[in-house]
Amino acid sequence: MIDIYAYTAQGGRAYNEDSVGYAYTPYGAVAVAADGLGGHMGGDVASKLVTDALLAEPLDDCKNDKEWLKKRLDTANQMILDGQAQRANKMKSTVAALKISGTKATWAHLGDSRLYYLTGGRIACVTEDHSVAYKKYKAGEITRAQIATDEDQSSLLRSLGVPEKRKPDFGETTSLLTAGDAFLLCTDGFWENIQDQEILFDYLKAANAQTWAELLLLRVIERMDSGNDNLSVITVLIR
Repeated sequence: MIDIYAYTAQGGRAYNEDSVGYAYTPYGAVAVAADGLGGHMGGDVASKLVTDALLAEPLDDCKNDKEWLKKRLDTANQMILDGQAQRANKMKSTVAALKISGTKATWAHLGDSRLYYLTGGRIACVTEDHSVAYKKYKAGEITRAQIATDEDQSSLLRSLGVPEKRKPDFGETTSLLTAGDAFLLCTDGFWENIQDQEILFDYLKAANAQTWAELLLLRVIERMDSGNDNLSVITVLIR
């Protein structure tokens, strides 16, 4: 059984440019979190185009899940480019997408929306942001905790909505999914206010996906300031 819960909020902004969604398939599930860029009537449209592309039927039209994700993200990118031409703005979007098929999971991401994979009572994988701040962390110029507050955190190196620099990074599970395995997808307005050990701690306490998300949101909301970015999270538990 796959248990999924999704939440999104505008935070301290005037409107919400995030979009989240999920759907069950005959063999598993698909989940996606996207963070739009480009301002009102731009970013919100771009992120919705991404979730629409990832959750369009049919959801099991390809045996290779990496190829399936690549094709859907290519479609999303073209939809955003078409939207740019129609609206004369440069809307873009980040994305973190997950596809579970049977006992295997595959994911892709662009920008600074993240996916966390938990198994065996630990965080086994976290996607690496496509941002200048993350590059500075990798170079040893700042700590991982400082990424969230770095002046270059919002300077993205990849996103959807550009003809180039839109190549996603992919990941997949290397062992069979079993009960207790979990995934968390989120936008930067969420992960900027939470630490990895807190994600793990609340996961270990939670009996279901909704409780896990609610425990984390209690921490995030307590730390938000009046201008906090939009925040979105999807929790996925294999039960």
